[in-house]
Amino acid sequence: MNLEGVPAIVTGGASGLGEATARLLAKHGAKVTIFDVQLEKAEQVAAEIGGLAISCDVTSSDSAVAAFEQAKKAHGSCGIAVNCAGIGVPSKILGKEGTMPLDFFNKVIAVNLSGSFNILRLAAEQMQEREPNTDGERGVIISTASVAAYEGQIGQAAYSASKGGIVAMTLPAARELARYGIRVLAIAPGLFMTPMLAALPEAAQESLAATLPFPQRLGQPYEYARIVKEMVENPILNGEVIRIDSALRMAPR
Repeated sequence: MNLEGVPAIVTGGASGLGEATARLLAKHGAKVTIFDVQLEKAEQVAAEIGGLAISCDVTSSDSAVAAFEQAKKAHGSCGIAVNCAGIGVPSKILGKEGTMPLDFFNKVIAVNLSGSFNILRLAAEQMQEREPNTDGERGVIISTASVAAYEGQIGQAAYSASKGGIVAMTLPAARELARYGIRVLAIAPGLFMTPMLAALPEAAQESLAATLPFPQRLGQPYEYARIVKEMVENPILNGEVIRIDSALRMAPR
């Protein structure tokens, strides 16, 4: 799909992987709308890229429906949707302060998995309205998984479950939406320089990088964004989860 003039929605676009994605898509002509609970930061990014920022809680059906309607009025029916909103706080099942609260587990699932599905279903609803291109394509939906979906570490039971759900959802969603000319994909990043890792001391960052076979450095958000761009532009990619992890295979801890 050619990016020029295509309405694109990026969740979590106020920072990190989402911000880099919003910037790159806008640079190549997409009409970008950022969905984020951090509205002030989202508005700053949107102003810099000539896009739109909308407050959206991806775990809420009402919030997401309203955000999609607002984005459609401004830019037209969604043609690209990228799920970058997520949380990744670790917690052990049996920790020093007791058993992991069920509410904690449910919140991680709600944001990372249910939130991604919420955006996927509403994006698909708008995409089916679009005129197909010469390949019969109407839209592309990309979600963010993680290497933790495959090799979750101690303390990542909730996070790994949420990202494993993204992996498992991708192929059946792609198969179901194929009849509408909608492709569904996911990216599984390894260790990336997101705001959370950027806040770590330099020594801690170097220690993490040393666990990577090659290259031995944290991934940069723009490298994630480049994969998003390739997925959108390459029509043969569908139903696949692509790891971008410097050949990392996570140890138990």
